[in-house]
Amino acid sequence: MATCMDEGVDPTDMCQSMVDKVARSKQLASVADPEILSLFEDWLEELDGEVIAFARKAGSTDPSDLAKGCGLSRSGAEFLITKLKREGKL
Repeated sequence: MATCMDEGVDPTDMCQSMVDKVARSKQLASVADPEILSLFEDWLEELDGEVIAFARKAGSTDPSDLAKGCGLSRSGAEFLITKLKREGKL
């Protein structure tokens, strides 16, 4: 079975890292390149779509199944499931 993305990528860590960097400095927030932020948002939207498709195909939103099927960490899978449920997408 193909994975949703490269193994070892943890969206929770990536998001937290980005938030930490912005929070550390107002200067970073004021000079943040809108194109980079847009690319990050596009990537997260694409990941959301892959997770939704996997969950529908597998018939499961179990974090372990999602992590294994999409090459995510369990915490990353939990983060995405919670996010998508909160948004009414799952």
